[in-house]
Amino acid sequence: MNSPRERIMDTAAILFHQQGYNSTGINQIISEAKVAKASFYQHFKSKDDLCAAFLNTRHDYWFGELQKFVSKSSEPKQKILSTFDFLIAMNEKENFRGCSFLNLLSEIPTDKTAILQIIQKHKQNLRDFFRTQLDDKIKADHIYLLFESSIIESQLFRSNELIRTSQNIIDNLI
Repeated sequence: MNSPRERIMDTAAILFHQQGYNSTGINQIISEAKVAKASFYQHFKSKDDLCAAFLNTRHDYWFGELQKFVSKSSEPKQKILSTFDFLIAMNEKENFRGCSFLNLLSEIPTDKTAILQIIQKHKQNLRDFFRTQLDDKIKADHIYLLFESSIIESQLFRSNELIRTSQNIIDNLI
């Protein structure tokens, strides 16, 4: 059996992903993780602290999975195109749940600056990833914007069609 902290993190990841941040309460996390309330507060001061830990863990996981997809290619263009294959794989794995970072962004109040900074860092890292693949900053940002919109649109329509369309646009763009 996992440690109480691991159970809390695993449970929060599932619940935040399925229900969202606002619909998930600490008592539900404690109950489903099968930990004592004291154990929760031993590891996390608040739900916000848990959310920050979840997002940091999600960031590491997400970029690790992305790197697995792009590492199969040596050419920058192929690496970029494979990022869209990664989105399709994530949609299939996570049932079109979309981006955990953007989903949480839509729920948090503006005063949750620590959480906002983690979300911004994740998105900046993604933008930087595309910029390292291309010498052209404008094209890299264009690709980043297509990537981000592909996430939202595929979640909205529960379809990978627009991901493939974005991939074709990029194939012609670079």
